[in-house]
Amino acid sequence: MIKKNIITTSLAIMGVVAVGSAYADEGQWQPHQLKQLQSEFDRVGIELPASQVADLNQYPLNAVVGLGYCSASFVSPKGLAVTNHHCAYGAIQNNSTPENNLIEKGFLAAGLSKELPAGPQERLYVTEQVDDVTERVLGNLPAELHGKARFEAIQANRKALISECESDPNYRCTVRDFHHGLEYFMIKQLMIKDVRLVYAPAEALGNFGGDIDNFEYPRHTADFTFVRGYVGKDGKPADYSEDNVPYEPKSFLKVNASGVSLGDGVLVAGYPGRTSRYKLADEVNYSASWYYPTLLNTYNMTLDVIAKQSEGDEQAQVKYASRVKSTNNRLKKLEGLQDGFKVTDIPGIKAAQEQEYLAWFAQSAERKAYAESYHALKSLLVEAHAQQQSHFYFDYAKRADLLSTAIRLYRLAKESKKPNAEREMGYQERDLPMLKARLERLQKQFTPEVDKALWLSYLGNYLAQDKAAQVAALNNGLGITDTTTQAELEAIIADFYAKTELADAATRVSWIGKSVAEFEASNDPFIKLAVALYDTNMAQEADEKEMAGRLAEIRPQYMQAVIAFNNAKGKPVYPDANGTLRVSYAQVDGYPAADAVYKTPFTSLRGLVAKHTGEKPFVVTDKVLEAYKKQAFGAYYRGDLGLPGVSCSLFSFGCEPEAAKPLEVNSVPVNFLSSADTTGGNSGSPVMNGKGELVGLNFDSTYESITKDWYFNAKITRAIHVDIRYMLWLMEEVDNAGYLLDEMTLVK
Repeated sequence: MIKKNIITTSLAIMGVVAVGSAYADEGQWQPHQLKQLQSEFDRVGIELPASQVADLNQYPLNAVVGLGYCSASFVSPKGLAVTNHHCAYGAIQNNSTPENNLIEKGFLAAGLSKELPAGPQERLYVTEQVDDVTERVLGNLPAELHGKARFEAIQANRKALISECESDPNYRCTVRDFHHGLEYFMIKQLMIKDVRLVYAPAEALGNFGGDIDNFEYPRHTADFTFVRGYVGKDGKPADYSEDNVPYEPKSFLKVNASGVSLGDGVLVAGYPGRTSRYKLADEVNYSASWYYPTLLNTYNMTLDVIAKQSEGDEQAQVKYASRVKSTNNRLKKLEGLQDGFKVTDIPGIKAAQEQEYLAWFAQSAERKAYAESYHALKSLLVEAHAQQQSHFYFDYAKRADLLSTAIRLYRLAKESKKPNAEREMGYQERDLPMLKARLERLQKQFTPEVDKALWLSYLGNYLAQDKAAQVAALNNGLGITDTTTQAELEAIIADFYAKTELADAATRVSWIGKSVAEFEASNDPFIKLAVALYDTNMAQEADEKEMAGRLAEIRPQYMQAVIAFNNAKGKPVYPDANGTLRVSYAQVDGYPAADAVYKTPFTSLRGLVAKHTGEKPFVVTDKVLEAYKKQAFGAYYRGDLGLPGVSCSLFSFGCEPEAAKPLEVNSVPVNFLSSADTTGGNSGSPVMNGKGELVGLNFDSTYESITKDWYFNAKITRAIHVDIRYMLWLMEEVDNAGYLLDEMTLVK
């Protein structure tokens, strides 16, 4: 059924938009879909033709890059790229020590020769080609293939395509599924391997408000950092070398120093991570009732352990700074999701939507298969959720850094016995450089004492489960019995760290390429435990592949039903986010946050200074306070950013009477809101005006918007951006980074 309808479904996805408009700014669109969205571009005020924005080889998309976990954009012909401060946190941490803490004080390279290596794992990915390979992934699958066999056949086809694409080692290729396995596209990206830190504001500015303000608004955060890509003298990507030269991108974004005003149209391009817009009400309920609360407890415990274990230890605090920040971010997001589910009945909305689907399916005998796919998916999800629950605590019980390292290295030795094409993804020859980089990078993100304490806490949660939920291989490998006391467990774990050599980076790396026999002969306690767990891990992985294969059959069938329904209603259909390049269109706008509370779209330097308390995380640097006191606003002062006399009906959603009045700033704009459809991974995404000129960086969402991963509520969904005027003001008036401004093309 899936194979038969691949072509017609693709046409339906594209054709939907032509017959109707969303009249909302919802949608994380694949670039090629934009050609059908010209009317939407016109509506929000985008001057660039939609066909130009859809072209990966034209401005501005050929200036947008990924980091593998965040987004960025080139802003100069010398490979200068800008992303969020929190996205570059690992690079800043990589160059920080207790004696020279660049996280705290910030960094500005005195010139090209003074720029610092961002770290062995850092990359810039430039998407150059996206091809529909659905037929090559799914077209040759025998009808009798199900479960694990189907999953592995799909993986084999994906690996073959990737191998073919990566004949040039300068490129990284991936094959991603869209619409939950209904379609597959191959993404070819130039991979720049030498990335360097250029300029980062002090944490007091780059992380102003800290975790308290995370996902909150109003915000006053300078969440930006500049990095630079380097290549060999031949212009091709190369590993770090002092002889490398700045990369010359095919294009770079012009920077509009005048910024934006209320109602302006904007584009946001980047690499959003994951959304769940097309999942069922049962999946929302499961996440809200078990998965999210369980994760919340685990994240809170993790943060408490790190805080307690690193108290008074500046070295440990620096090493775990990035993990603490990312964990806090995930924690706040989960809290927002839980609160959002209480305010908006998303399970109810989805359940009503599903009933509407079922009623439409029942109107025609030809749609009977759609209803069957829905009921089959609901049934299978019960098993999938039970499987996830049964694996959760065991998975965390293996998350000590040294144990997970040993498990990965032993798996590599096992996989290396196979032909490269048959190895599991993540263990092929193409993956070895990144594996080595990860092992090296661990040295700056790990201390044995903190790792030991984290492992004990995860083991405590695991051992608190019913005996039937525990894993004999782990208990036996650790020497745990029903009578083992906490003190005895602590002694066992302490012995692991006392006797291992994996805490040394060079030793870790030296295990790459060793044979299975060498691993099995090792007396290192972590390696011995990894060997003991291998069969259990593989059995669990087989169960998960079986489930993934079954879902890969049913979800695409259900997505066909969803697309057919929306096609009949004239509604656009975009795929859930999956870490690939997407484009959203939007308008600068505020929103009604609560009864009688309307949040305007701009914050200001005036508000930043008013928020300054002198105590973390609300500390403004002395140089900023001095510049504000002197009213040294340069060319970036704005009195107001409203559109006097404009009717509210012209704005997208959530317009209140106040929104039509002048919005007083009376200093430098700092952050602003838009109705852009974003999620995690969009951090660092360039926010561009209607001409494709950089006017800001996406860095967060409002607390009320967090549930947009499941459901886009146009009235309140808002993304938070750093205003380009604040960035330029800091560079020009505060941090003396004028030489970087000289690299850019500024438009006023």
